[in-house]
Amino acid sequence: MFKAADLPETLAVFPLPGALMLPRARLPLHIFEPRYLAMLDDALKTPERLIGMIQPNEVPGREGSGLHTIGCAGRITQFTETDDNRYLITLSGISRFRVLQEVEGFAPYRRCQVQWDGFERDLGGTETDPGFQRPAFMDLLQRYFEQRDLSTDWETLKDADDELLINSLSMLLEFGAEDKQALLEAPSLTTRRETLVTLMEFSLRSGDGEDLIQ
Repeated sequence: MFKAADLPETLAVFPLPGALMLPRARLPLHIFEPRYLAMLDDALKTPERLIGMIQPNEVPGREGSGLHTIGCAGRITQFTETDDNRYLITLSGISRFRVLQEVEGFAPYRRCQVQWDGFERDLGGTETDPGFQRPAFMDLLQRYFEQRDLSTDWETLKDADDELLINSLSMLLEFGAEDKQALLEAPSLTTRRETLVTLMEFSLRSGDGEDLIQ
């Protein structure tokens, strides 16, 4: 278990559009670009083994790729090296962070000075959602999956605790980059669930004309 004092002031960041990392969730990644292989090698040499997942923030007329202000750090908990020098890794979400500024240097990857204040809840135990109405949510989810022609293990989903269910779906379902950012920045599990419901309802409404699900 990490404590706030264990978290570094400077963090290597991996800007990946549409990728969402959340605290206490796991994100598998395939690393093959030379700059990110260097980032991984450097991260593995540190005691924290942290990489910051963050979304690019493209601004028309601005050169280069900006970054969103908030990302989430993950600890490398699994990695496998392939015969052709690529890595298959798993990040376990630790805490969200706020970017203060990018750090100039000679590393081929991007590094940022970050702040962890305001995300203390991320370092605690599993979060609950007292107002979660699971039967209505599962009905909505089933309609969403049918619309998208998706399949899943429904028994596993029904048995998952609130946080695992909501965060896993937030990470796995295909929403736009800004929608993913909204899910990341949700201040509580309840807010994230409400955002997730809104996104699925909007998809159902725009996809086949159904009324919004109450």
